[in-house]
Amino acid sequence: MIVCLRYYFILFFLNLCIVGYAQDFSILGQVVDLNDEPVALANVIVLAEDGSTFYTGTSTDDNGQFIINNLSSSTYILRVKFIGFEDFTQKIILTGHLDLKRIQLHEIPEGLDEVTVIAKKPTITRKPDRLIFNVENTALSEGSTLGVLKNTPGVIVTESGVNIKSYPADVYINNRKVQLTSEELITLLESAPANSIKSVEVITNPPASYDADSGSVINIVMSKNLVTGYRGSVFTNYTQGVFPRYNAGTSHYFKNNKVNLNLNYSFTKNKINRDQEDTVNYLDNSNNIEEIWTSNINRNTWSETHNLNLNFDYYIDDKNTLSLTSTGLYTPYFKYLIRNNTDIRDNTSVFKGRFSSNNLSRDNKYNIGTDLIFRHDFDNSANLTFNAHYTIYDYERDQNVLTNNFNDNNMFSGDSEFNSTANQKTNIITGKIDYSLPLNDSSNFDVGVKFSTVNTESDIEKLDVVGNSEVIDLNNTDAFKYNETVFAAYSNYAKSWEAWELNVGVRLEHSNIEGESLTMNESNTQDYLDWFPNVSLSHQMLENVLIYGNYKRSISRPSYTDINPFTFFLNENTVVLGNPNLVPTYVDHFIIGTNFLENFTVEAYYMNYDGDIVELPRQDNQTNEIAYTPINLDKKVEYGFDFIFDYYPTSTWNLYFVTSFYNSLEESDFGEGFVEQNQWSNYSVLSNSFAFLKDQSLTANLTFTWIGKNLQQFQTVEDRLVSELSLSKTVFKKKGVISLAVEDFFNLQNYEASTHYLNQSSSSFIDRDTRYIKLGFRYKFGNTKLSTNERTTSAEERERLKDMQ
Repeated sequence: MIVCLRYYFILFFLNLCIVGYAQDFSILGQVVDLNDEPVALANVIVLAEDGSTFYTGTSTDDNGQFIINNLSSSTYILRVKFIGFEDFTQKIILTGHLDLKRIQLHEIPEGLDEVTVIAKKPTITRKPDRLIFNVENTALSEGSTLGVLKNTPGVIVTESGVNIKSYPADVYINNRKVQLTSEELITLLESAPANSIKSVEVITNPPASYDADSGSVINIVMSKNLVTGYRGSVFTNYTQGVFPRYNAGTSHYFKNNKVNLNLNYSFTKNKINRDQEDTVNYLDNSNNIEEIWTSNINRNTWSETHNLNLNFDYYIDDKNTLSLTSTGLYTPYFKYLIRNNTDIRDNTSVFKGRFSSNNLSRDNKYNIGTDLIFRHDFDNSANLTFNAHYTIYDYERDQNVLTNNFNDNNMFSGDSEFNSTANQKTNIITGKIDYSLPLNDSSNFDVGVKFSTVNTESDIEKLDVVGNSEVIDLNNTDAFKYNETVFAAYSNYAKSWEAWELNVGVRLEHSNIEGESLTMNESNTQDYLDWFPNVSLSHQMLENVLIYGNYKRSISRPSYTDINPFTFFLNENTVVLGNPNLVPTYVDHFIIGTNFLENFTVEAYYMNYDGDIVELPRQDNQTNEIAYTPINLDKKVEYGFDFIFDYYPTSTWNLYFVTSFYNSLEESDFGEGFVEQNQWSNYSVLSNSFAFLKDQSLTANLTFTWIGKNLQQFQTVEDRLVSELSLSKTVFKKKGVISLAVEDFFNLQNYEASTHYLNQSSSSFIDRDTRYIKLGFRYKFGNTKLSTNERTTSAEERERLKDMQ
């Protein structure tokens, strides 16, 4: 009996060993495309012989390789799947370890009738302080970055920049600020492809880790790098407005296990037209019209701009990364010509004289900003980041102004001419240390410090032309020095639990500012310590009902040009004056809102500006001069209600509508009297995005933006309608994109502005060069599945760089 038991036990043990040994077979291989480029994150699954039962599976790594272990001897079906490629299926009789070497996937042909590719719809995620618009692998990713922003809920794109509702927004890429002027920013976003965008974060209440002057932020999150290799692209755009414009560029990206390298270059050649009709009513001491000056102004601007962006990441090891980012902007050719013809009449419209004035200016400037970043990741998922930044900015302008005067008989009565030169050199140095610590799965704590120093040296020289000689005008020749240092520290805490999310933080900034006019012997010193709290809270009341609220205090410092006391002449009667006595603007921003039934959002907001900086045209009724001068308003308040509807009637049609009713109030004491103005306005956007064809390779966007009568810096701006139609079609197996855009096809984007308060009375009709047709082409080569490490230099101090008027 014992012998039999031993016999059966030995047989059982041997069978167990055989089974255990048989379960140790494996299948391995590499998945590539037709160009032998590795395909990362492809799904590799093992099915039963009849294909009905799933056994096991895995995904390919960055090199397209995979291995599946613990398989027994049997017959299987191996299937490899990846979006955009035909499934690979193979029957396998497994009797041992099997190396399949290379598995080559074939792209789905565009004309394959039996295959329908449905792109994933963009999704919206709401958090206490932001809205996240996920666009990766959607139809929107085939267009431009600007096109994505135009379709992002809450974002309004106009010719003057990018706004969150009516409030100007700072644009970031991977949490690094894009340091460009509004016009340059639009050009960058319009030419940048969207295929590397993962999501867009609309941050109405930026945490304390952002600089205190970041009142609202749009953060474009680029996809992470998944594949090694090389990727490149070239693009070009032709725009026909009043005059033709050209834009072309190239992008190159390389990645391996140690290095990420991204290099972008673009060249833009523009000629922009602008027409304007001005009427100024010069008043007597009783504020009755004494003279009427009517001006027809034409301005043409020629420019050639080179833009270079370099991003380099070196992975020292798994926990340490060294990065270099540099952005260079060089404008060797910038010329503008202003032709001004002004008629002068009395209050009964009797002709009293006229003058013509031509202003020809040439600029030369460059702007180079560089960041050096070191990041260390700890075992507990915490990270420590060091960031050093340096900007050098050099600006030169040469100007000639010639004025011809005519008497009441329209006979030439004399002329005047002057030349001027203006220069500005700026150096910005910043250093930051940031530490992020995940406390647990649902909470995070951030802390950091920052130091910045800014040094600006400016000079201007005005030379009156007398005969064949130049005579220095000492009253309008000056030199100016500006020094600024800021020390900042912040902490931020984020927590989520059950149906609640909380984000609370505070930032402290100590500023020391000193400006000195060497010739005029004027100086301005400011020293202040401010704190900037922020808090966001949201609660998911029901499955389809979210309520939220947030508050943020921010600061807006004057640009370095605005505080420069120089007088810059556009002509003999129109000047731009700096104001060395400007102080920062403080903004308190409150929001409460609710999102319900997935598609509807209702918000109420209140914004209080303490000392808002505005540039006002001020007429002198004694000298008949107009001076554009930046000042601090005593008070500005804006409050309103926003209604947002975002809906997908079908999987290929997105309907987005937002309307905002808001009131603007402005108050200021101009010495000769106190002024208070307010205006209710409406801002509405209706946007439709479509995708056509089975593979959705043809996309279209039709957007209408209504800007109702509104108040801007004591000017009343009348209604206008912005219209845009854009089309894009992928070609050459989705490696190329042809795009076409038509702007302002109703010709209703021009606007009228008027000023009427105290002894100020004027109006303008402005016709900008916004009506155009644009044709573009982009082509990608190399491994087109690579996502770049593209980013831009940071340093909020760069944002206040501003060219002279």
